[in-house]
Amino acid sequence: MTPSRPSPIADRPRTTRSVTEEKSFMVHAQQQSTPAFREALRHMRTQRIVEVNRVCRDYPDAISLCFGESDLPTPAVVRQAAASAVEAGRTLYSDRRGIAPLRSAIQAYHKRTHGLDLDLERISATSSGMTSIMIALQCLVEPGDNVVVVAPVWPNVPIAVESMGATVRFVGLDASPEGWSLDLGRVDDACDDRTRAVFVASPGNPTGWTLTSAEQRALLDLARRRGTWVIADEVYNRIVYDGSVATPSFLEVAHENDALFVVQSFSKTWSMTGWRLGWLVHPAALAHQVGNLSAINSTGSATFVQHAGVAAIHEGEPFVEEMRARCTLGRDLVMDAFKGNDRFRVPHVPAAFYSFFRIDGVDDDLEYAKQLVARAGVGLAPGTAFGPGYEGYFRICFAQSPERLSEALDRLVAAV
Repeated sequence: MTPSRPSPIADRPRTTRSVTEEKSFMVHAQQQSTPAFREALRHMRTQRIVEVNRVCRDYPDAISLCFGESDLPTPAVVRQAAASAVEAGRTLYSDRRGIAPLRSAIQAYHKRTHGLDLDLERISATSSGMTSIMIALQCLVEPGDNVVVVAPVWPNVPIAVESMGATVRFVGLDASPEGWSLDLGRVDDACDDRTRAVFVASPGNPTGWTLTSAEQRALLDLARRRGTWVIADEVYNRIVYDGSVATPSFLEVAHENDALFVVQSFSKTWSMTGWRLGWLVHPAALAHQVGNLSAINSTGSATFVQHAGVAAIHEGEPFVEEMRARCTLGRDLVMDAFKGNDRFRVPHVPAAFYSFFRIDGVDDDLEYAKQLVARAGVGLAPGTAFGPGYEGYFRICFAQSPERLSEALDRLVAAV
């Protein structure tokens, strides 16, 4: 019998590492064994809103108003439509651009709210408003390009641009007690020959700022002259406080073949944040490409969810009115609570369901937001989550029950 050979490792003299050396060795070994991945992802930021909400979890009595959703449940008619679709076995793959009844319902919806006659080939249902944004960027952006983004803006947007290997050029709105405004000259100055798109949300998250039809025309003229696209987020267009059915849409002033994407979602209007359903209006010539991108991003939204979307459009208008009334009351409660307190700087809110306000004397808004959770039991989104230059700003979502919102405001004002 052949004697076993001693291990080569056992033959080596043993060395003793300190705890610090051992940890360093293990980290190095892990780094050495990790395959390379895209540089654009290495520095991807975590949303600051998420950081504050994590603190809220440590305080069971905290009222978190960090995220952009109402506490109203999805309307019963929508839930019932989904349940009926599941019961009927509508749980298999659907067309990558959405089931025919949903796309036709979206077409009719644009006719009802804006008087538009959209070609059905311009409408694609997606698995969320965020998916629509990603598809638009995937259609346009190459590494090394840039996208001009009107800020403050929902944090996912610049992160999405950067994930594509492009850079973000922020153009900030100007604030006053009367509201927010955009200098289109600064948008023009931010564009160059590598600018692939101007991203603008109207109504805006977190400000509620809204472009007029004249401003939309001017921005489209700028984009045509620059040879760039406009990506317009109109997700909050039904939550408006001037008595209009909806805020102005780029689709009302654009040509059919303009370099324009319009992003829409079911999340806010019908309180369907968790359902993941949206749509994208695009040039008809891009229908095939949008379908392909929808297929590789998510293979489309769940079929039964799309049937729920049909019910939302056809039968959900009473809920839209309920949501708008709830938000109107919430907006009034916020303005009344901050009135007379010199530390609050609160611009007018014409649409959407947020107030984006400044607290004088605050520099580190992220740390201050975390302290507010601990001291007052209220979670707010920090201003710098929405772009550079918004230190000391905070976003509050007022699409809440009056009782819950009033309690949060009382705590907040007392703490400040």
